[in-house]
Amino acid sequence: MGLILSTIRLIQLNSMRLNLEYKLMLINTSRLQLSTSTGDLETLGSDLDPDSPESKALQKRMERLRVVEQRLEEQAQRYQIQLKMIESEIQSVNSSIDSNIQMAYGR
Repeated sequence: MGLILSTIRLIQLNSMRLNLEYKLMLINTSRLQLSTSTGDLETLGSDLDPDSPESKALQKRMERLRVVEQRLEEQAQRYQIQLKMIESEIQSVNSSIDSNIQMAYGR
């Protein structure tokens, strides 16, 4: 790969990396908010009779929040895998750029 193409690819990869990091930050923020909401619901439901309709409604709500949290966790894991792949390719492109510079300037 030529120096110009390698540089363009490096810019693309960095953009992709930043995009994934941003998405991971949003997911982590959402997961934190979900955990807080679930904790609040658990605290609220601790004073209720476990067989009451209100308690059962809270349990269903907490279960739905846990499902959403699990889906966010799975998505975060997929993004982490993609991020590792991109970081690996960034290292490869950086090596290519270094090689092209050494060849061009005879170092």
